[in-house]
Amino acid sequence: MKLYGFGPTRSLRALWGLKELGADFEFEVVNLPAGEHGRPGFLRLNPAGKVPVLVDGDRVIPESAAIVLYLAEKHPQMQLLPADLGARAQVYRWVMFAMTELEQPLWRITRHTALLPQEKRLPQDIVLAREDFARMASVLEQHMAGRRFIVGDGITAADCVTAYLMDWANEQGLLEGKPNLQAYLARMYDRSTAPPRIAEAAASLRAAAAGS
Repeated sequence: MKLYGFGPTRSLRALWGLKELGADFEFEVVNLPAGEHGRPGFLRLNPAGKVPVLVDGDRVIPESAAIVLYLAEKHPQMQLLPADLGARAQVYRWVMFAMTELEQPLWRITRHTALLPQEKRLPQDIVLAREDFARMASVLEQHMAGRRFIVGDGITAADCVTAYLMDWANEQGLLEGKPNLQAYLARMYDRSTAPPRIAEAAASLRAAAAGS
């Protein structure tokens, strides 16, 4: 397998799934600042021009959550997707919750603070996005009371998808007053299979750029 990705992006989420499974894979850097995601060879893999993309034989899977779910299906013995249908439905529920209710406001904040040209940034949308995230994160905060993992007694795809978002939210100061989520974040990144945290991945990129 080959994972196409770049630094402190959603590539870290796909890396988490691969590392949790102990899968053999090659990591191919797609240099976003250099525009490699817009080159014809990469666009053939993902016309959206975004990372990560997993290539497994003749299968090409873009979208980080889809990659995690694919890997979980491919390695059922690791139980990132539970065998029980009810528990598996809960994993799907929380994966979708993470992608729609938690990631979207974080993405809006990032776009309007760092990615968009200054003249296109909307400060009011940052305020609204922070409010949206806080409201939905409170749902997960309550759910995590007395729990170590999002579903059941072991790590699942829901954790691989969501833990990365908790790190992203922490970078924005959005986990203040949410002790369950803070503890969950620390616990997940204490795992030997955890990928680099966002700040660590960003620092590695800066160090590499300075050394080149």
